[in-house]
Amino acid sequence: MSSLRNALPRRAHKERAQPQARKKFGLLEKHKDYVTRAKAYHKKEQTLQKLKEKAAFRNPDEFYFKMTRTKTVNGVHMPENEANKYTPEELMLMKTQDMGYLLQKIQSEKSKIERLAGELHSLDNLPSKGHVYYAEDREEAKELQFRTSSDTPVSASENLPARIKRATAASYRHLESSKSRVRDLEKLYMDMAMQKELQKKGRKRKLREDEVISPTSKPVFKWRPERKR
Repeated sequence: MSSLRNALPRRAHKERAQPQARKKFGLLEKHKDYVTRAKAYHKKEQTLQKLKEKAAFRNPDEFYFKMTRTKTVNGVHMPENEANKYTPEELMLMKTQDMGYLLQKIQSEKSKIERLAGELHSLDNLPSKGHVYYAEDREEAKELQFRTSSDTPVSASENLPARIKRATAASYRHLESSKSRVRDLEKLYMDMAMQKELQKKGRKRKLREDEVISPTSKPVFKWRPERKR
């Protein structure tokens, strides 16, 4: 009987539309919209309930790994400063690794610049297409030679198609960006090298402006000479 009941055509009951008098209040919420909103509300409610239970049953004396990096001040856990969690030797090793990576990137960019410069140089020095003229006698040959020498020579770049010209211009822009990137990386490498030297042992002081022989915008340091054993 259930199969026969499902086989009979049924009327599709549609939800009522928004009344004309309530158009100003926006769209009428349908049943599917209510279901979605109710599920999201109950999900948030259950999450808050679980967090409340977890906070209520939490043991303040229970060990957790962050306790090794915190201290208690007037009964309140205060985290320690994270800046000094590494030893000077570890900081020196990380600085050396960073400088090695920067040096590798500088060498890679320089090789890319050399390759691009070589390709563009060979493209700029392409031989221009010339014409061959045939003369009957010496006088005609002199006249042809004078006529061809008086013409304006056409460079190799003007004989290239528009697509190759655009590619060449893009290569030049790429070359300039690579050079700028190398300059920035070298500046960063020098700064890191200076910071690494300042972390080493030894008495040093910053020179005043009148003590610097070659004026520069960067600080200049001088180390006190030490007797080697």
